[in-house]
Formats: sequence, structure tokens, C-alpha cells
Amino acid sequence: MNYNFSNDIEEKKSKKVKEAFDNKPTPAFIGASWVALVAGMLSFCVGLSNADMLLNEKGYYLTILLFGLFSAVSVQKNVRDRLEGIAVTDMYYGISWFAALASITLLVIGLWNATLDLSEKGFYGMAFTLSLFAAIAVQKNTRDKKYIESKDEV
Repeated sequence: MNYNFSNDIEEKKSKKVKEAFDNKPTPAFIGASWVALVAGMLSFCVGLSNADMLLNEKGYYLTILLFGLFSAVSVQKNVRDRLEGIAVTDMYYGISWFAALASITLLVIGLWNATLDLSEKGFYGMAFTLSLFAAIAVQKNTRDKKYIESKDEV
């Protein structure tokens, strides 16, 4: 009797790969991610609308929030694409990371120089951080769910 170890190893590897992508995000995690995203964005925007600052300052912070959300989703997509073997140019990958870091840096600089109470600065920082993290989680959940559903159809 001749046993082929290489086939056994390949079969185990394919099972591990399949197992790694077989778990859909739970409805609770999907819901929590969306709630966190809406709560972070809404809190940030309500804070801005109630803030005693000029309209151009409010526009600056709102633009940074939108820039940060887009760049965070872009980074998550690029990282995921590379993990799945989908071609992503180094330039776009680098620009995505630069944009994400730039949005965080611009918020920090803006808050550092703002004439706001320390508690307000902390509020904006935390609402911004929650929004970025939640945007990444929502993007990941959406991508995972679509990936699993596409594999189920095959």
C-alpha cells in the first residue's frame, strides 16, 4: 500500500483556506458596526452644529471626517485586495495610507490649535476615531459577506 503524504498535506491546506473564509460576520457584529459608524458620524456632526466656531472651521472638521472615512475604507480595501491576490498598484496603496495618516494628522493639528475646551477636543477625537474604526468594520463585513455568498453560489 502506497500512501501519498503530499496529497494529504494539500488537502489539509485547502481545508484551512476554506475554513478561514467560511464564517460570515454575524448579524450582531454587522449591526454593531453600523450603529458605531452612525453614532460616531452623527455625534461628530451634532457636535459641530452645536459648536461655537466659524462656519469655515466647521467645514474644515467635516471635510476631515469625510476624508478620513474614505481613506480608511480605501486602505481596508487595498489591504484585503492584496491578501486575496487582487492586483493593487503600489502607488494607490501608498496614496491610500498617506491619505489616512494625513486625515488623522490634520485632525490632530486642527484640534491642537483650536480654542476649544479640552473635553471638546477629546470628544471630536473620540468621535472621529470611532467613525474610522466603524467604517473599516462595515467595509470588512460587507466584503466578507459578499465573498461568502459568491462562494455559496458556485
